[in-house]
Amino acid sequence: MAVSFDYKVRDKTGNLVVGQLEGDSLPLVATRLREMGYQPVSITPRSSVGLKTEIHIPGISNRVKTKDVAVATRQLATMVDSGLSIVRALGILADQVDNPELAKTLKSLRLDLEAGSSFSAALRNYPKVFSKLYVTMIAAGEVGGSVDIVLKGLAETMERQVELSRKVRSAMTYPAVVMTVMVIIFLALLIFIVPIFKKLFASLNAPLPLPTKILLEVSHIILSWLLLVVIAVLAAGFLAFRRWVGTPAGRALWDQLKLSIPIFGALFHKVALARFSSTFSSLVASGVPILETLDIVSETSGNQTIATGLQSTKEGVGQGRPLAEGLEQFPVFPALVTQMVDIGEQTGALDDMLSKVADFYNGEVEATVNNLTSILEPLLTVIMGVMVGTMVISLYMPMFTYIKYVDTQGNSLIAPLKLLAHLPLAPLLRSL
Repeated sequence: MAVSFDYKVRDKTGNLVVGQLEGDSLPLVATRLREMGYQPVSITPRSSVGLKTEIHIPGISNRVKTKDVAVATRQLATMVDSGLSIVRALGILADQVDNPELAKTLKSLRLDLEAGSSFSAALRNYPKVFSKLYVTMIAAGEVGGSVDIVLKGLAETMERQVELSRKVRSAMTYPAVVMTVMVIIFLALLIFIVPIFKKLFASLNAPLPLPTKILLEVSHIILSWLLLVVIAVLAAGFLAFRRWVGTPAGRALWDQLKLSIPIFGALFHKVALARFSSTFSSLVASGVPILETLDIVSETSGNQTIATGLQSTKEGVGQGRPLAEGLEQFPVFPALVTQMVDIGEQTGALDDMLSKVADFYNGEVEATVNNLTSILEPLLTVIMGVMVGTMVISLYMPMFTYIKYVDTQGNSLIAPLKLLAHLPLAPLLRSL
């Protein structure tokens, strides 16, 4: 079982280096340090006294978010631009990041570099943390001797992607919260209020209106075991949907449907175009070949409809046709995008043109999010009012039906009026 060791060593210039390394035993760690070109001064196992309080949940606690990588990349770019070596910068960065999985990855990266690996080759060993886009841009920077510039570009690209995701989440959060509140209120009324009225209706011995019958039946279903059946069916449907979306055909159809969803379709389209143009611009500016760029952008676009268009465009570009000509064949790319790409190809400033497109759609996404919030707020308020109002009307309709029924029978209206006066208004009002 691997154990963490704290070590102090001297490098080839005699400088003292302090760090940590995992190994099965102290001699093996010492051998590893000598192979890395260090002269060990002291090696001590880390103290294992005390209880381990960290709880690791597979798939959650060991995740590295794009935001974490973006922040680390920005810090790494700053340190490298200040004159620090990548090895030294990675060591400092590993001690500063909050995400333990990312810290572990950065330490491993540093060891790989010290063992003689190139930066891009070391990054390829961690595909769950560093995307193909990340690795390719670093490799292009190594070839051109501009890793510091590429790191800055990567940081900007990833920061834009994080900001886009934040805007989309903010647009989706409000309706999700309101819908959740609506469902909770509706269920509370069905579970706690409707049964009170059901007992009252049973004593009236009069025909009930259709809306009231439907409401009582829904309440009965909610309070019976049928609710568990409904939940099970919904869960099975959700899992089946996830499995279907995981297939190539399902993903393609779902991504196409997302772009045509009322209200949110325009937002998803603009987000995909912003991500496409930003990534494309960064890769072209880094010197990545156009065909490889099209491959990477199609993988990172986040929408299979755009990816399909890019792959078909790649075939045309490989045969010598202009990029803009290929993009024009697919409606998912608006005229603004194809025209800017055409200008960029003619002037040799494709990266600048795509960067302007990315800025434009980033602004469009922000405007769309603001518009959605202003539209959805009154719309959801009206929906909530209609739902609760319909329930209240359904509960009180039998009172008026009963009064009419008693009147047609020639009976006194005093009894139903007394009954109406004792209706449970307080619980209903409290629930609202």
